Amino acid sequence: MSALEGPTLHVRGHVLIGDDREVGDLWVKDGRVSLTRPSAQGTNMVDLEGWVLPGLVDVHCHVGLGPDGAVDTATAQAQALVDRDSGVLLVRDAGSPADTRWIQGRRDLPRLVRAGRHIARPKRYLRHYGLELDDPAQLPEAVRREARAGDGWVKLVGDWIDRDLGDDGDLRPLWPDDVLAEAVAVAHAEAARVTVHAFSDEVIPSLLAAGVDGIEHGTGIHPDLMYDISERGIAVTPTLLQVGRFEDIARQADARYPRFAARLRRLHARRYEQARALHDAGIQLLVGTDAGGTIGHGRLADECAELVAAGIPSAAVVAAASWQGREYLGFTSLVEGATADFVVYPADPRLDVEVLRAPTAVVLRGEIVRH
Repeated sequence: MSALEGPTLHVRGHVLIGDDREVGDLWVKDGRVSLTRPSAQGTNMVDLEGWVLPGLVDVHCHVGLGPDGAVDTATAQAQALVDRDSGVLLVRDAGSPADTRWIQGRRDLPRLVRAGRHIARPKRYLRHYGLELDDPAQLPEAVRREARAGDGWVKLVGDWIDRDLGDDGDLRPLWPDDVLAEAVAVAHAEAARVTVHAFSDEVIPSLLAAGVDGIEHGTGIHPDLMYDISERGIAVTPTLLQVGRFEDIARQADARYPRFAARLRRLHARRYEQARALHDAGIQLLVGTDAGGTIGHGRLADECAELVAAGIPSAAVVAAASWQGREYLGFTSLVEGATADFVVYPADPRLDVEVLRAPTAVVLRGEIVRH
């Protein structure tokens, strides 16, 4: 290797590869990671120092979505850049009405795993967000289409307020059990996984019976079912930033839907207890902000801080937000030859999750995009 062929970056300090795995040095050449000291250092090599994490992962994010539905390309790009500069280099888009495939061709934007559009029922989800099916029997075929159009994920809305019940309006499941089970089987036949929006307790048994792969929010999961979820390997994304908004939503719903408002207040009051119980039951927790719509992008550090406030150890939260989240989505960590996606911090975020708020460098595809 000549000097001109040498690495472009050298990071020294604490390179965190995974659980209890750490090395002292990392080099980047041609956008790839090398953990072996090169024979030539390169004439223009940049040196960085600190604690290094594989790129952060936001597994519940909505690039291309705003409060009123799909946004234009410039707005979607701005959303992705805010995520990137926060250290989020891998995003699972958990439903978007916008076609964001163009992001996958941009080397300066985070890697994107798309789930296609939310699948819901008319008047049973947020307007202009999802694909609304007039007949529940249409669900399996809709899932087939979204599975083929996405990147191995399908997003279903499992429950939402049923306003047709008037004063008794409250969260209710959207799909008959047999239709839901058939739809999940269709997704699996298309080599796609299914994750489901679920606030209530009523919807959880049908999700388990159908064999879903992930549960978003999970505020209503009963303790009696938590160990079953853990044994099945179903991951849960608590989205505590979103659940933290439940009191505000309840206040708006008080006059017309008092039962719904009361339920949201109960879920809000025990949100930390619920997240901690999910962790203690051995369920794989993923870290997702639910950015887009009503929550701003670039807030993964806030979500991590919420999980720590719930009583989950900082080290466990950092692992979930980095190498564990990447592995869950099928991406490598900082191993020999892997793509060089990582974030450098001035201190160890496993000891203090607040460190995640201030990266000293963000490296995407081997290029420093924030320093």
